[in-house]
Amino acid sequence: MSTLLKLDQVETYIGQYHILQGVSFEVPMGEVTVLLGRNGAGKTTTLRTIMGLNQASKGLIQYKGEEIKGLPTYTIANKGIGYVPEDQGIFAELTVEENMKVAVKKENDVTRQRLDYILDLFPDLKRFWKKPGGLLSGGQKQMLSIARAYVNDNELLLIDEPSKGLAPIVVEKVMESIQQMKEKTTIILVEQNFMMASTIGDSFYIVDDGRTVSNGPMKILREDEEMRRKYLGIA
Repeated sequence: MSTLLKLDQVETYIGQYHILQGVSFEVPMGEVTVLLGRNGAGKTTTLRTIMGLNQASKGLIQYKGEEIKGLPTYTIANKGIGYVPEDQGIFAELTVEENMKVAVKKENDVTRQRLDYILDLFPDLKRFWKKPGGLLSGGQKQMLSIARAYVNDNELLLIDEPSKGLAPIVVEKVMESIQQMKEKTTIILVEQNFMMASTIGDSFYIVDDGRTVSNGPMKILREDEEMRRKYLGIA
């Protein structure tokens, strides 16, 4: 299976703080790769570094074999990488429809088909199509954020903490939607909810204190209680 994205010994500073101190992983095409680790381990910074929102000081970031480290964020996005940030990043004053229109890079048959697909996946967005994004519930805002990233013909989606702050029934809906989307796109998922991560993920990488410390098929982590306790604080 071909590698879509590769990070090798990536280091990133935020101000004087050395946040990423050697993050390495590979993302196979057509799979969900999960980044796991305790709060503050560097998972969100890893996604932001891939997108160029934080600049890597060292290391290699290759997308489809091309070095993207140092490129502007808009250039990286235009290469086919969508980003769903932890804070959702929607426009509260704009309607759901306007949020989606702003997100579309190029209106064509592909984006129209993807929009139809995502509205079938998230019928709440269709119901609130003319309502301001700020009036949506937390779960609906998360759905809108995912929809905005998915509507373009992106080959890779970076999704940061999609279950954060959501009720269990909404988490199940988000899980189902990501499982359906993985049939059409490659995903890097950062997720604290281990049940969700282990259900959706094909493989895992654990980040601890800014370094990649373990990886493998998700089945291994599901069965390794000692590793979960050591790096994730869960049994």
